Amino acid sequence: MKFLQPPDWPRPKGYSNGIAARGEMVFVAGIVGWNAEEVFEAEDFAGQARQCFANITAILAEAGAKPEHVVRLTWYVNDRAEYLAAGKAVGAAYREFFGQHYPVMAVIGVEGFVEQGAKLEIEATAVIPE
Repeated sequence: MKFLQPPDWPRPKGYSNGIAARGEMVFVAGIVGWNAEEVFEAEDFAGQARQCFANITAILAEAGAKPEHVVRLTWYVNDRAEYLAAGKAVGAAYREFFGQHYPVMAVIGVEGFVEQGAKLEIEATAVIPE
């Protein structure tokens, strides 16, 4: 995995500008913050984000992938202010699962989710090295 950082650009905080990788690709669908029984245990944004990270790492493990193999996360949020306000708690939950690994990321505001009660949905792409 090669992190792509143009030398004259400021280093991004909490994500990478680009990654080049070779290997087996793993695609994780949009994952919401509910448990294995499809129940939201947390009503707050950070709690649901933490559950999303747990769910994503469980799915990655099914392919033999680890959190450090993630090259892309796409976040969908329906309340930008709630997302920003939860930043510290979300960051702590993120580091619990991903450590200091920061893939490319995008955050997109959406009107709502199919799953009633969802605060966010995250898609992931990983590359298991050859």
